[in-house]
Amino acid sequence: MSVSLQRMALLLAALSAIGPFATDTYLPAFHAIGDSLNADADDLQWTLAIYMATFAFMSLWHGSLSDCLGRRVVIVSGGVIFLLASMICALAPSIGWLLAGRALQGMAAGAGVIVGRAMIRDLFEGAQAQRLMTRMAMIFAVAPAIAPMIGGWLTAHTGWRSVFWFLVAFSGFLAWLSWKELPETLPPPARAPLRVMEMLRAYTQIFRDREFFLISAAYALNFNGFFIHIAAAPTFLIHHLGLTETQFGWLFVPFVIGLALGSMISSRVAGRWNAHRTICCAFIIMGIASALAVGHAALFPPGIPASVLPIGLYSMGMALAAPSMMLLTLELFPARRGMVASCQTFLQVGLNAITAKAIVPFIWGSTLTLELGMAAFLALGAVCYVLWRKGPRSTG
Repeated sequence: MSVSLQRMALLLAALSAIGPFATDTYLPAFHAIGDSLNADADDLQWTLAIYMATFAFMSLWHGSLSDCLGRRVVIVSGGVIFLLASMICALAPSIGWLLAGRALQGMAAGAGVIVGRAMIRDLFEGAQAQRLMTRMAMIFAVAPAIAPMIGGWLTAHTGWRSVFWFLVAFSGFLAWLSWKELPETLPPPARAPLRVMEMLRAYTQIFRDREFFLISAAYALNFNGFFIHIAAAPTFLIHHLGLTETQFGWLFVPFVIGLALGSMISSRVAGRWNAHRTICCAFIIMGIASALAVGHAALFPPGIPASVLPIGLYSMGMALAAPSMMLLTLELFPARRGMVASCQTFLQVGLNAITAKAIVPFIWGSTLTLELGMAAFLALGAVCYVLWRKGPRSTG
């Protein structure tokens, strides 16, 4: 890969990291925010759920807008809007203003990751596209590890508002760098006009497609198995494991190591293993991890590192399967890759939003119920994949 393409992969990975930073950086500040804004645990959980909900809603538009207007303008605009939203959060005088800022953050945060996937597929295909996606994933994997550690340090030393000022600086730098460095990968002749009724028909066609729905649901359910630990992180780490706000790395570092290993394996087997073999191996790894997590939670008291190591193994399997699953869906509608990436992200993040508010508060009472939740989502993901394999397919 040339130097320019390496720089492009690095920039796209950094842009896709905006979402994890917006999710993970402020988690260690939950208690400080609650004390400062007189908010309870339910209010704080809404700040995560509303971010996920608006992220999911706008994910339906980022790809379609990029199909119509071009990739570059959507990414740069998203960065500027995220900057303004982070300023609202940093200056919020009440929980209501914080919720408004988080909603606006969610509307802009997905532009980089969604349009970035489409840009890769604009330029590459097959094993080369998979390798570039996995290289992006390895770079991107650093974000969930360092985000909560940065947030914990900032909260402990300069207060919770500095977390959002950090996001202002981070998103502003990336918006400027995207405007200066990022090339346009979708020329005007290849763009699709933005006609609302045609878009609605296209969305309907994509969501009604059996292959798209099942493989996207499998990916979303697999990720949700890990996401319940993110949504419950303040309770899981502080109350169950007895850690402090500066020790959130105990959850996120194993997760990132697993992501890096899974991405590395995916890159190595690209072009040698077919998608089915790669995904089946990934499900076996995630199944072993889930069984270890449930077994430890049932037989032993919560503790470090035993309670978090299976989560790292789970993330390795998840990262191994992700590039193959994403490429399978993008190949279904070659003329609408931006829209397909949007729909795929909508299913994933929409499920995260529902989980954060409607499921996690009911299962965060113990580590056993959290691990059973992870096992349940993994099982549902496996069922979706098996159903996809058994039905008629147009992709390899």
